[in-house]
Amino acid sequence: MEWIADPTIWAGLATLIVLELVLGIDNLVFIAILAEKLPPGLRDRARIVGLAFALLMRLALLASMSWLVSLTAPLFVVSGHAFSARDLLMLAGGVFLIFKATMELNERLEGQDEEARAQRKGARFWPVVAQIVILDAVFSIDSVITAVGMVDHLAVMMAAVMVAIGVMMLASKALTRFINAHPTIVILCLSFLLMIGFSLVADGFGYHIPKGYLYAAIGFSVTIEALNQLAQFNRRRFLSSSVPLRQRTAEAVLRMLNGKHEEAQLDAQTSALIADSDGEGQEVFNEQERRMIERVLGMAQRTVSSVMTSRHDIEHIDLRDPPEVIIPLLENNQHTRLVITEDSASNEPLGVVHVIDLLTQQLRNEPLNLRSLIRQPLVFHEQLSLLLALEQFREAHTHFAFIVDEFGSVEGIITLSDVMETIAGNLPLENEVVDPRHDIVQHDDGTLTVNGYLPLEDLVGYIDIPLEERREYHTLAGLLMEHTQAIPKEGDTLRIDNYLFEILEVESHRILKVWITPSVTS
Repeated sequence: MEWIADPTIWAGLATLIVLELVLGIDNLVFIAILAEKLPPGLRDRARIVGLAFALLMRLALLASMSWLVSLTAPLFVVSGHAFSARDLLMLAGGVFLIFKATMELNERLEGQDEEARAQRKGARFWPVVAQIVILDAVFSIDSVITAVGMVDHLAVMMAAVMVAIGVMMLASKALTRFINAHPTIVILCLSFLLMIGFSLVADGFGYHIPKGYLYAAIGFSVTIEALNQLAQFNRRRFLSSSVPLRQRTAEAVLRMLNGKHEEAQLDAQTSALIADSDGEGQEVFNEQERRMIERVLGMAQRTVSSVMTSRHDIEHIDLRDPPEVIIPLLENNQHTRLVITEDSASNEPLGVVHVIDLLTQQLRNEPLNLRSLIRQPLVFHEQLSLLLALEQFREAHTHFAFIVDEFGSVEGIITLSDVMETIAGNLPLENEVVDPRHDIVQHDDGTLTVNGYLPLEDLVGYIDIPLEERREYHTLAGLLMEHTQAIPKEGDTLRIDNYLFEILEVESHRILKVWITPSVTS
């Protein structure tokens, strides 16, 4: 044990630790990219488990130094070049690295990284760990052979490897967060891995490329990117000190919404305007504001039929009814307009009566005559967008419209309040019953009780289900009928994606209550 007091041993240990860390940087970069495919809760675990297996593998390789040395012995000769086991490992590792780096680069260069979130949700823990271990095996051979060539004592080699892996475990989380927060750095790192893969393949064929050349190229690129990040940081710091964050965020949103396709993306200038910090609890807008902005931006995609009051739910007055029936309806009315019909069989509206006109008639002591007060409201086609409906309300100086289908039949009514509720949420009147379009109850166990008439655009704010861009239904009931191709009955269950829908209440073929339960996925 006298070697412990030898200064050259400690100098060799320090040198070996530094060398192991340098050789492990590219390993860490690829680990960061692989771990990012997993759900957030599994990323730290994948990095630790992968590096732990890598540590065990390197220690096992060091413990079998005699076998490790034999890896450099020639196995066969092809075209005058002798291939050893180490050469074959370098070739396999290089091809693996080139393949993975090329696939990752293709995803990001083709813009598929954002579209493939659903695939990333399905990424499995152990396959990712296996890729980390395979990649580390490639670099382990190189680094372990280097350790054997530098130091004679096995304990020193093992100590250097354990220290290096420990530092990599500590640095992997911060490095992963930094890399994934900067897309340009991800591209740069993948390019490094591609270059290293080519160098491994060349090494396997006997064309040794000095590591100094590789790390010099990497260092130069990192320096340029560091200057780029510094410039962006200084710009954000300048904006933070001179322009309020909300104003900068509004400017960034307006820049993206200026209508010019080529400038609609979040470029460097736009991204520099927003978000001093992306930490939790430091959002620019609170949840209510974000929901309202999301609804405003979606108004052009929503049609009037998605928020209308169905014809079956309209409170109307039939002119054929006697006064003793009509007067109680007028006394209990809470609306500013009355829908008037004349045929109770069809309930086809004749028009509307303004309550203010009815009040004026009564103040003049004139006999009750609803027919003389009937007005014709606006008429919207059922596929008219909410944004255009809002514009027509403004131009016509009215807040009420009938909605008709392609055959001219009245399907429902819409008011300005209905349009505003798509932005601000439910705006109930005093003593008003719950509007079916906003009747949703969240339970503590994660389940929901929902009215079948709830618009799908509002439902997706609570559960994550895909909606077809072109569809002929707008409510939860329509979604369930589309999937069952039948009128569901009470007690029927239906599974859509990761949710179980159970019909609780049906009345006159109308789905009134639905119980939604998130399914347990593996």
